[in-house]
Amino acid sequence: MSDVPPATEPVEPDPRSVPSAARGHYLVGLDLDGRRVVVVGGGSVAQRRLPNLVASGADVYVIAVDPTPAVESFPGITVSRRAYRDGDLDGAWYAMACTDDPEVNAAVVAEAERRHTFCVRADDARFGTAVTPASGRHRDVQYGVLASGDHRISAAMRAAIGKALADGSLTVEDDAPRAAGVALVGGGPGDPDLITVRGQRLLADADVVVADRLAPPELLAALGPQVEIIDAAKVPYGRAMKQEAINQVLVDRAQEGKFVVRLKGGDPYVYGRGFEELQACVEAGVPVTVVPGVTSAIAAPAAAGVPVTHRGVTHEVVIASGHVPPDHPDSLIDWPALGRLRGTLVLMMAVERVDVFTSALLDGGRPADTPVAMIENGSLPTQRVLRTDLGSAAQVAAAENLRPPAIVVIGDVAGFSDAERAHQP
Repeated sequence: MSDVPPATEPVEPDPRSVPSAARGHYLVGLDLDGRRVVVVGGGSVAQRRLPNLVASGADVYVIAVDPTPAVESFPGITVSRRAYRDGDLDGAWYAMACTDDPEVNAAVVAEAERRHTFCVRADDARFGTAVTPASGRHRDVQYGVLASGDHRISAAMRAAIGKALADGSLTVEDDAPRAAGVALVGGGPGDPDLITVRGQRLLADADVVVADRLAPPELLAALGPQVEIIDAAKVPYGRAMKQEAINQVLVDRAQEGKFVVRLKGGDPYVYGRGFEELQACVEAGVPVTVVPGVTSAIAAPAAAGVPVTHRGVTHEVVIASGHVPPDHPDSLIDWPALGRLRGTLVLMMAVERVDVFTSALLDGGRPADTPVAMIENGSLPTQRVLRTDLGSAAQVAAAENLRPPAIVVIGDVAGFSDAERAHQP
């Protein structure tokens, strides 16, 4: 008799005993609109998952012993402050185990298995029945990245795809007709990186761009040759395209079936005449979208290290236009009232009349030693900051040849030193 044991058939492992990451995943999009999703855990991991779940229309229930304030106050969800109990997944189409207790997470996954409910296990994705991709959106396309459970790789890949789509190095061929209309987009204070994500996305879709002088030129340079760029030439105190002509070109191009982006510096509604353009579009029956921008009234001081509010120093911020002098019949500003204010005053379009405005504030009672910061080309590499006081601001502006675009900040916050900005609570 042979001592060699009989050959045996190889035994195939049970697929359910193998971590899912070792087998790969089947990518699918879930329609969760109106369907129950249960999230167990209320910490930072759950907090990151909530926006996309709510945006999908899911009926989200969070079960957590001690949810973060952000989770507990998140709009559009139901929160139960208690421990997880078996049976909590009753009726759930999708579940997420996001606690910091591995035993609880394992129990959630086990219940989900029994109920044939797909479940993400946040602490160890290999042992869930679903994983959350690193996802993004470009135009009307959603994309997701999975990297066998390695969230760092998937997040890095998502960021690379998003950047490539935004800067045009990765393009999506789309022959489907896009809806015509107008988008009023705020380009931010000057640095091209400070345009909003939505503003950049719409700009990439434009057939026509009508741009102000203060719109970041780098954003225009990144557009393809097929995009018609119209310079609105709104140079302060110089040649300007009349507002009516701007309104008309927006309407005309949109009625030709083109998608038009009106690109402005700052925010469309902060001295940008954006509402006039919206009214013109609405009257002509042209669909219009408004995309808020980062206004230079707040961003330029921030870029110069000046907070326009500070606890215990100022409870008010007033933004005023310097387009017309105080004694002009078109002026709508109560300058004596501004002189009596104790908080922060931000003057825009005031470079040509710093002497007139400072005199009006001094006459109104504002102390001459009130700190002033004048910020030229805020957020740009050419940014320049002049620090002085209200009594000397006009002389300093003239001596240093302050040029537009510039923001004038008046108030105690304008006098903060570097040490104060770094160390005050």
